[in-house]
Amino acid sequence: MQIQVNTDHTIEGHEALAAQVRGVVENALSRMSDHITRVEVHLTDERGPKSGKNDKRCMMEARLEGREPIAVTDEAATLDLAVNGAADKLARLIEHTLGKLHDQRTHRTDPPPHEPTLSHQS
Repeated sequence: MQIQVNTDHTIEGHEALAAQVRGVVENALSRMSDHITRVEVHLTDERGPKSGKNDKRCMMEARLEGREPIAVTDEAATLDLAVNGAADKLARLIEHTLGKLHDQRTHRTDPPPHEPTLSHQS
């Protein structure tokens, strides 16, 4: 599972922050990592240098094998809270998505394939 961390111009995107974010994502998604090819994390500060309530935003997009990407967003007072919140939301969404896929595969209601019948000509 590849994890890419992106920041906007108001957040200092140093390697320590990226490593911390990768650790949170890996921990939250470890049980499902075999099904995930890539996770993109986007960190933004909605108000820039001004402080405000819940102005830190974390958007995570996961790419699951053979599926469309899925994304979640969390806003919080700190980047740590926003990253943890988004990671938890993404883990629940992936578990739900994979659970639905498993249910669809094990509870198929498709009719059996139609087998051609031989016609007897007299």
